[in-house]
Amino acid sequence: IYVLFDGSHGSPLALLDGTEMTYWKTAADSALGADYLARSDARTLLMVGAGATAPHLVKAHRAIRPGLDRILVWNRTPERAQALVASLQGIAAEVVTDLRTAVQAADIVCCATASRTPILQGEWLRPGTHVDLIGGYTPDMREADDAAMRRARIHVDSRWFTVDHVGDLTQPIAAGVIDRSRVLGDLFDLCCDRIPGRGHADEITLFKSGGGAHLDLMTAQHIAAQLL
Repeated sequence: IYVLFDGSHGSPLALLDGTEMTYWKTAADSALGADYLARSDARTLLMVGAGATAPHLVKAHRAIRPGLDRILVWNRTPERAQALVASLQGIAAEVVTDLRTAVQAADIVCCATASRTPILQGEWLRPGTHVDLIGGYTPDMREADDAAMRRARIHVDSRWFTVDHVGDLTQPIAAGVIDRSRVLGDLFDLCCDRIPGRGHADEITLFKSGGGAHLDLMTAQHIAAQLL
């Protein structure tokens, strides 16, 4: 349960389903990044991971890119990928078992796994691909390898929370693979037009979501504003 309080006088405003809110705020955070960074003509989305957040991520990305008419789903256990495909009612999706081939076919690669070793190889990425990294939220978790970080124009959801807390950034920075200046900006910069989004059709872009309580608060406030 998530309890939203009035900031002026401390009275409770709403009781919300915290689990469902977490799924949607995570998906919305990632999709907002993709809206600025993915190609406008993106047609193929690869969903890497078939956990509880995955269906929300698929739906959120299709909301900002209605042209996504091919959804590929990869998971370490194909049975879970098949279950996700079956749950996406009204959405044409298919299970894939060869991750490399699927990455090479995708316009947007959305990773939501609990991996502690990189599963996404930078050499697989073709020009124009956008990568969303969602799953890793601690320094020992990582979804993309060094080559992916070297090749991509990197953005995050919030500099102050994400850059120093998630392994997809802390590990390559500590190893000297990239430096902090390679993180070009965050959602606040993108939404306020302080930095550009995608520069040209062939560049590889990468958005790392680190989460944070500020996203829960913003999501709760948005929901309350629609209902109260």
